[in-house]
Amino acid sequence: MKYFVYVLKSLNFDRNYVGFTRNPVRRLKQHNGGKNKSTKPYLPWELILCEEFDTKEEAIKREKFLKTCKGREYIKSATWRN
Repeated sequence: MKYFVYVLKSLNFDRNYVGFTRNPVRRLKQHNGGKNKSTKPYLPWELILCEEFDTKEEAIKREKFLKTCKGREYIKSATWRN
């Protein structure tokens, strides 16, 4: 089964959220449904980046990178067109 690392952007606040999941569509619905404590105050969210990985370990490694300073810079450069 595949794993996905995703980046969400709040539509009302200057906030991003990085996570990993097996089902990004379901996970976005959970975030927008207020099911996640850390994202609930910043509703609604849109998916701005989604990357696929073969293993959980690869996905976790990428998620950790995207949460670093260089990772946040990558997110800005990769999504500036959105």
